[in-house]
Amino acid sequence: MKIIRKPEELQKAIEALKKKGKTVGLVPTMGALHAGHISLMKKSVSQNDVTVVSVYVNPIQFGPNEDYERYPRPVEHDIKVCKDNKVDFLFLPTNKTLYNDNFSTYIYNNKLAKIMCGVTRPIHFQGVCTVVSKLFNIAMPTKAYFGLKDYQQYVIVKQMAKDLNFNIKVIGCPIVREKSGIAMSSRNTYLSEKAKQDACGIYKSLCLAKKQFAEGKKLKDIKKNIEKNILDIPTSKIDYVELRNSENLNEVTDKDKSIVIAVAVKVGNVRLIDNIVCKK
Repeated sequence: MKIIRKPEELQKAIEALKKKGKTVGLVPTMGALHAGHISLMKKSVSQNDVTVVSVYVNPIQFGPNEDYERYPRPVEHDIKVCKDNKVDFLFLPTNKTLYNDNFSTYIYNNKLAKIMCGVTRPIHFQGVCTVVSKLFNIAMPTKAYFGLKDYQQYVIVKQMAKDLNFNIKVIGCPIVREKSGIAMSSRNTYLSEKAKQDACGIYKSLCLAKKQFAEGKKLKDIKKNIEKNILDIPTSKIDYVELRNSENLNEVTDKDKSIVIAVAVKVGNVRLIDNIVCKK
């Protein structure tokens, strides 16, 4: 595995490989790699000749008073995880190498970034789209892999790739969960053991909602039940509970056959997101 820190160096290496007809998979991450990230790496390695993993805590997707400064950065651990999972290139840029002093160009989805997480994190997806577009240009992947825990992010990135004519297939990969059911996340390290146990109720409420959707219950009743079950979790505070079209995040009615139920919940001071896709 080769560790690269400069964008132009990675571009040069990938250009040479693509001239030889090699396919390239990209796994963009913010590090603190866990089993969820590993599942993306394995998928990329199995589907491409070359796999690139980026590890970068992107400052422009954090709002004021969010956790940018304390976000976990176990670099040596991340290097080992990438080596162990047959990654070819580990891209470790810095703020200085990605954003020059006069940087002033941003990418924003004017529709999808205003709902769900975008309500309380208004600059978040602008930061995501900007850094992902830069990674697409630097790594020039054939395919890019995103975990479906961040479902809204996946839909937005997929739309961005379509809108801006990136010749890249954006692939969503299933949520990987801890044994308790809680979705794997680097931010789970913020949770106490008690809070982790309490947070299991989020996934339980989603599973119950999926069953109710299949049984034909009305969406407004399903939403009320989710809210009630989540508020029964000690120290919980709901950011949102949303029932949306699973393809494009449009609003839904009781006639829809496939939806995503997405939630953002604070347990103590830790904001957790989760979702489940429901079909009938």
